[in-house]
Amino acid sequence: MKFDVYPKIFETHKKEILNIKLLYEKETSNEYFVEIYGMDTGEKRILALKPKNRILSTELELKKEQEYRIIIKDKDNIGINEGFSVYACDKDLFYKNPYKGDLHMHTNRSDGLECPEYVALNMRKMGFDFIAITDHRNYNASLEAVESFKNIKSDFLILPGEEVHPPDNYVHIINFGGKESINEKMKDEETYRKEVEEIIQNLEDFPEFIDKYVYASCVWCFEKIKKSGGLSIFCHPFWITKNIYNVPLNLVDYMFEKKPFCAFELLGGHETESNNLQTAYYNNSREKQQKIPIVGVSDAHGIHNSYAGWFYTVVFSETLTLDDLKKNIKKFYSVAVESIPNESTRIYGEFRLVKFTEFLLREYFPAHDNRCLIEGSIIENEKTAETADFQGEFLEGLLNKYYNRNQGGKI
Repeated sequence: MKFDVYPKIFETHKKEILNIKLLYEKETSNEYFVEIYGMDTGEKRILALKPKNRILSTELELKKEQEYRIIIKDKDNIGINEGFSVYACDKDLFYKNPYKGDLHMHTNRSDGLECPEYVALNMRKMGFDFIAITDHRNYNASLEAVESFKNIKSDFLILPGEEVHPPDNYVHIINFGGKESINEKMKDEETYRKEVEEIIQNLEDFPEFIDKYVYASCVWCFEKIKKSGGLSIFCHPFWITKNIYNVPLNLVDYMFEKKPFCAFELLGGHETESNNLQTAYYNNSREKQQKIPIVGVSDAHGIHNSYAGWFYTVVFSETLTLDDLKKNIKKFYSVAVESIPNESTRIYGEFRLVKFTEFLLREYFPAHDNRCLIEGSIIENEKTAETADFQGEFLEGLLNKYYNRNQGGKI
């Protein structure tokens, strides 16, 4: 890159100074021509600018939420750089940060390969802002991961979680961020069964050929997760297990109609067929005016050979806190991302968010992920050196400062 451009993200209908720093060009008073193209509207403007201290500056007011491509030409009208962009966001999106997270993954405390601390550290090195360990029937594994980072002041958020498996129920459910274990609550099976039966008794006009117990059991779990402060996720219904899909289609239909869960696991794990069917089903549900919040997850069972980093969620949120992440997922400010090595990246969700995420994956996340790798490597070196007094205070706020700088320091 021959230029450093900032800010890269503008608020629509607001004047801001665009700065284009000439990184390798010698100091000159020559005039440059800056061509700006609105990718949605087709608008074009041409500015003639002279550098001051090797910086081309101009005041811009971008009125439409879209990507703007910028081409710089010198006085002889020769293209110098044709590939960098800025983005204008409406106010609601401008005042949110993009956070990359995985809400469903496993360790050797259930059927994964590595310990919780190792998984958490390596997810940070892969560029993640937040994760939850969600081992099968095991909430304490996630607390191990949280504990392993308690003295490290970084922007990395590790949340509690678990994969919930109700008795006699084939549906898989994620408890993301809940303050207590739902699996533990079900160990009092007498109370659990009694409460599920109460839910069954209150089901009215229930469709034929759907197992009332299974649906009521799911509702019980979703409600308990909500009461514990967590986000309930309906997992991988089209996962192929024992020669059938994990959840019968009529039950999936009813789940989408009633929406007892908080979010749908649109991408979950490595099965191409399952993910294709889940995305197709999601698209059909939108045609029926069923708006469902979505997430993408790896369901990884190993960091190095089991899909970690291939599928994830980007949440647009005011802050990196559980409450804001939950709120924004439920308000449809999240996209599911499929990023399989050596394949094109695919993004699913609201159209405007998919467009913005495409921009961020090119213009923001590469540098973001590099900073995460540096931070994770520093933490790993300190941990393996057994430096007990390491606090990592210099890491705190690193990524927010970088993102805010690309927004002109507005947040």
